[in-house]
Amino acid sequence: METRSSTDLPPVSTEYNGKDRNAFLFGWIPQTELWNGRLAMIGFLAYLV
Repeated sequence: METRSSTDLPPVSTEYNGKDRNAFLFGWIPQTELWNGRLAMIGFLAYLV
């Protein structure tokens, strides 16, 4: 049975830059941009309904 390095990762791994992906980082980072877009879509949908 062969092993693959892409699937043999632990369930919680660090990002390639060495920082935790779920750590709280203040400022306009890609994660906050995603949440901003999601909440804007929810607000727009609620406005239409």
